[in-house]
Amino acid sequence: MPDVSIRLAGIADRPVVERLWLMFRHDMSELDALLPNPDGTFRNNDRLRMAFSDPGWAPYLLTRGDSPAGFAFVRGLTNPTRVLNSFFVVRGARRTGIGLRAVQQVTAIHPGPWEVAFQDVNTAAVHFWRRVATEIAGNAWTEERREVPGRPDLPPDVWISFGSPAETYG
Repeated sequence: MPDVSIRLAGIADRPVVERLWLMFRHDMSELDALLPNPDGTFRNNDRLRMAFSDPGWAPYLLTRGDSPAGFAFVRGLTNPTRVLNSFFVVRGARRTGIGLRAVQQVTAIHPGPWEVAFQDVNTAAVHFWRRVATEIAGNAWTEERREVPGRPDLPPDVWISFGSPAETYG
């Protein structure tokens, strides 16, 4: 498997994570047909802000060597179930195993119940998250569709739930 490192992103990492966030939102814009704001940013920077400011959240930076390779935002740290709120791997590192390895490492840091949401229209995410759940939890994971709160105009999100043991993925 390829080498990937994850670390809790600090304030010094925020500019890098913000640039990765723009790439993430750009990728997602293909699925939801959204254009950037007039200043070139995308809507929904709340998750980025919360990841760095809310004590119940944790932003992780994924790196490969000296290069940033993606990020993972975890929320619900003070709840019984953690949520992998946002997850992104840059295109040049996709389909190399880095994503799986990063999720294994992040979930091992916070063992216990996990949930992740994605949309059916994002076929790559559908396959990826089912594989991740199986690699981490075997057959002990579930999938359900949930309405998007406050957005009856959107199709339901797909939610995968699984448990993560406390392990080190070296």
